[in-house]
Amino acid sequence: MRMGQIGIPGLILILVVALVIFGPSKLPEIGKAVGSSLKEFKRAASGVMSDDTDHQKKNIDTKDKN
Repeated sequence: MRMGQIGIPGLILILVVALVIFGPSKLPEIGKAVGSSLKEFKRAASGVMSDDTDHQKKNIDTKDKN
């Protein structure tokens, strides 16, 4: 197993530590915040990728006209 990968035992350990630190009442709020942050990050990343693709298409169209 590589150093950068987290397996099932690692995830279980992280969840147990989070449960002990934050308590069961705060975990749904934390999960919701993490989920919405991840969703926003994915949306921004896909926006950057589509902007880059549009820019490349524009460059190709400009080269074809010359």
